[in-house]
Amino acid sequence: MSESSQETKTAVRKTRVGVVISDKMNKTLVVEHVARVPHPRFNKIVKRSKKYYVHDENSEAKIGDRVRITETRPLSKLKRWTLTEVITH
Repeated sequence: MSESSQETKTAVRKTRVGVVISDKMNKTLVVEHVARVPHPRFNKIVKRSKKYYVHDENSEAKIGDRVRITETRPLSKLKRWTLTEVITH
């Protein structure tokens, strides 16, 4: 076998930018991500929003902050994302 076939392929982790809408839980944020996508039939741009439960180890982010989050392994029943950086306060 050649070396190239034995290399392990690491997946690129997804990242999202969103706004913190809740920080009431311990070490957890709720982040809303709004995506602007074309409608499948009419091709008009529409907004699609989704909430993500995000792990915030040091409780850095507060409500209203724009944050960057990264996909990670499951940390709890709902948390699959972790805080990468706080973009604006």
